[in-house]
Amino acid sequence: MNIILIILGMTAATYLPRMLPALFMGRFQFPAWFHRWLKNIPYAALGALIFPGILLVDEDQPLVGVVGGLAAAVLAYLKVHIIFIMFGAIGVVLVSQNL
Repeated sequence: MNIILIILGMTAATYLPRMLPALFMGRFQFPAWFHRWLKNIPYAALGALIFPGILLVDEDQPLVGVVGGLAAAVLAYLKVHIIFIMFGAIGVVLVSQNL
């Protein structure tokens, strides 16, 4: 019985925070700046997840990850396909580790 109550409680704890905003968002009109701000959240979250990894690629050579991140940023700015961005950044990291 306790397991069932735990599962129901966990279900409510994960479902309610997702359902309530979806239920009420259609009733409000938000300004344009708010929509632009919301569109940037995935990029900010992705940056927050990736940046610590860039700094911790090689503890002996901390700039190796920064160089790889800069290479990826330059390739992304040039609108290169994502697979080539990944291969390019990995290649730059491998080359800079061996220098």
